[in-house]
Amino acid sequence: MLIENPLSTSPSAYPVLECFHIAGFALAIGMTALVDFRLLGFDLLGQSPERIARAFQSWTLGGLVVAIFSGLLIFSTDPDMYYLNRSLLLKMVLLVLAIGFNYTMHRPSALGRYAQPASRAIGVVSLLLWTGVIFGGIFITVVSSALG
Repeated sequence: MLIENPLSTSPSAYPVLECFHIAGFALAIGMTALVDFRLLGFDLLGQSPERIARAFQSWTLGGLVVAIFSGLLIFSTDPDMYYLNRSLLLKMVLLVLAIGFNYTMHRPSALGRYAQPASRAIGVVSLLLWTGVIFGGIFITVVSSALG
């Protein structure tokens, strides 16, 4: 007996999931980027990196949770296509690295536990990892359409 995924049969399910996925990532990466730019020395909002990180901590985590769960639902719509897609695999590797980096290096740096040169380097690495996650997601459709 073949079980049909209801997300695959609904014409509006995928676009709605995609909107939630993008909004979740925009929220999570946007809040992280505010801290990164502050670590790089840009005087955003006139606040310290620690204060920005603490103020947006729940927004960052909430956006990440929405992005991950909506991403899993999007994956379920066509697992064969996504599983074989090299851009998705790259995105997943970068996502795991970015999340790990965020909670092991980035957060302590934002809380002032590292000297300024190290904090700036951490801000740059964080921005590069999250940018890689975004571009990995963008190229999923490019790679899938190129594969046929």
